[in-house]
Amino acid sequence: MYPEMKITHPAGCMSQFIKFFGEQILILWKFALLRKRILIFSPPPVGVVCYRVYCCCCLANVSLPGIGGTVPESKPFFYVNVADIESLEVEVSYVACTTEKIFEEKRELYDVYVDNQNVKTHHDHLQPLLKINSADREKYRRLNEQRQMLLYSQEVEEDYNPCEEDLFVLFFLEQNNRIFQTLLEVSASQDKTLTAEHARGMGLDPQGDRSFLMDLLEAYGIDVMLVIDNPCCP
Repeated sequence: MYPEMKITHPAGCMSQFIKFFGEQILILWKFALLRKRILIFSPPPVGVVCYRVYCCCCLANVSLPGIGGTVPESKPFFYVNVADIESLEVEVSYVACTTEKIFEEKRELYDVYVDNQNVKTHHDHLQPLLKINSADREKYRRLNEQRQMLLYSQEVEEDYNPCEEDLFVLFFLEQNNRIFQTLLEVSASQDKTLTAEHARGMGLDPQGDRSFLMDLLEAYGIDVMLVIDNPCCP
């Protein structure tokens, strides 16, 4: 999806990305899939942060035909500084990195601000997406399980050398395809009703991911009726 980035990342950057963010990669995954403007801050050197831009973009790949045509492409900007403010003002979807702290005050330029391991947003309607839920923890567990199996395979079979990057990209590609395949099937059905059972089948938490699903349907223009009720407040 981003061929120009294929040669710009070092071996092991995916592993470092997972270790650095932990379960929070699932929060970044949701924002990336929603094509939000994501700005990643970190003190110099800038190189390490740039690789996080690459990894973050890899979270949002979808290979189903007809998906993504209605949403803007998420542009990767490997480094931005104050000279790029005017350019960022017109971007509707991007992932970028910076070492300049002043960007945090420029809230009109971004939807999501990542300060080292702290992922935050100033938009009230996006606040629910900052919470890790049970489905997120299960996805993270499965991802780590697959990584451990890969490492074991590399140890016992010297001629077997699959790439951890491929595993990472494929994991989220399959997850994304499963979500959109289900949404397309429901939108093509007679009643167009998306239930809690559908959500679980997509690997999502019916309650915890309700806000994410609503944003996803709106962003991609998918005609589906969400009938997952909010739980009553105690």
